[in-house]
Amino acid sequence: MIAHLADYLAQSAARWPDRVALVDPAGWSVTYRELDRESSALATHLAAHGVTHGDRVGVVLPKSAAGVAAFFGIMKAGAAYVPVDASAPAERGRRILADCQIRAAVTDEHHREYLPDAGKTLATVVVPGSRPQLFPDAAPQARRTRSLDDLAYILYTSGSTGMPKGVMLTHRNAVSFVDWCSSVFDPDETDRFSSHAPFHFDLSILDLYVAIKHGAAVHLISEEVGKNPKELARFIAANRLTVWYSTPSILTLLQQFGSLEAHDASTLRLVLFAGEVFPVKHLRAVQRAWPNPAYFNLYGPTETNVCTYARIPERVADDRQTPYPIGHVCSHCRSLVLDADNREVATGEEGLLYISGASVFQGYWNRPDLNAAVFHERDGARWYNTGDVVRWVEGEGFIYVGRRDRMVKRRGYRIELGEIERALYLHSGVREVAVIASTDDNGGVTIVACLASHDMRPSIIDLKTFCASHLPAYMSPDRFAFFDRLPRTSTDKVDYQALRQA
Repeated sequence: MIAHLADYLAQSAARWPDRVALVDPAGWSVTYRELDRESSALATHLAAHGVTHGDRVGVVLPKSAAGVAAFFGIMKAGAAYVPVDASAPAERGRRILADCQIRAAVTDEHHREYLPDAGKTLATVVVPGSRPQLFPDAAPQARRTRSLDDLAYILYTSGSTGMPKGVMLTHRNAVSFVDWCSSVFDPDETDRFSSHAPFHFDLSILDLYVAIKHGAAVHLISEEVGKNPKELARFIAANRLTVWYSTPSILTLLQQFGSLEAHDASTLRLVLFAGEVFPVKHLRAVQRAWPNPAYFNLYGPTETNVCTYARIPERVADDRQTPYPIGHVCSHCRSLVLDADNREVATGEEGLLYISGASVFQGYWNRPDLNAAVFHERDGARWYNTGDVVRWVEGEGFIYVGRRDRMVKRRGYRIELGEIERALYLHSGVREVAVIASTDDNGGVTIVACLASHDMRPSIIDLKTFCASHLPAYMSPDRFAFFDRLPRTSTDKVDYQALRQA
């Protein structure tokens, strides 16, 4: 009976002790026995320094086996882990770790500055730079009582005020998602999972815990390789990966610059993508390069992890121009689509998507105001307002329309900026596009299309002519800005804030 994410590791270590659990970016392997032993050693060390049930422990490490061992060790100690982006500015890390009042931290010599000032009195575990032993051996401690409702981890996401907000997720939230993945994707101990997403991004939950539940191997991808499409294509082939999971933008980069035809990826059986809309022309190109795997579009914010999904047809039609739907609600979730007055909308009408169920987070750390704004009580259940606008289409499920916070009003018309992006992606010369808008003191709205092109940059006249034939006049961008590549956040999504400041 699973009562805790750490139970997945214990069960796999008992069943497959000598199977490889992790392959570190440095190239060395960690077996299930080793991962279980070293995470237990860390748990004992933390407990000896006062870390107890409900505490938060920061983890500031590059992508590594040490990080995974730290997560399990922290959870075994009864605490929750708080992963911090080790490539982000140190000040951001300090703010996050101070905000959630960490009791201890696991870091290395290069990232001590990420700890808050109070870190001088914290129990700090410094990870050595190399194998063979990640954490010191320690006398075993009595197993702590575990509950599915214990806090497992806090993932910080960008906040509109400039201060990241901490999404609190319990073992129940994570286990419900992992079990759903098990039922849909049918993983087993022969699988080799990619771990492309950084650990502070919710995509990493599938990468790590689904694989470890089933005794599979997780291949950790460093940030350097993860952003280099040629190296990434070689990595997939050399490690004979069977399950790939990333944002669409990474798959697009792989297809465009990874020379996929030169690398054997025939072992891939699943290609999963999430985090942003996948322009259909890029999805079609990826599928042509990798025709064998099954493709799934997974949707869900950090607050719910994946809550809807859609399997992509075995062949993307040549004439399809619109992105695929986000599909049907997962079996461990329920959905509602409500209008601005909290009334259910009719089939085919647009409304805000609300999600309820075992995977929905507990709330934002120390943000009662924000919690009150995003949760809705209805029929004895608590519903989370995703902020995403959808509509239901029979036979396809939910169609993602956009976000209320990416809608502007110009000349009396409501404009979804994502609709302009989708139209511009139809242009053969456009590789990437992001549309932003600004409002002047008189209420006037300026729409700017930020573009990265293929080899030949389209002219302004060409783009304006194209927009005139694909968009109503009131939606046509006022300006076009060109980039070699659009800026990305640490989770590989378009960085709209950076574009507004450019």
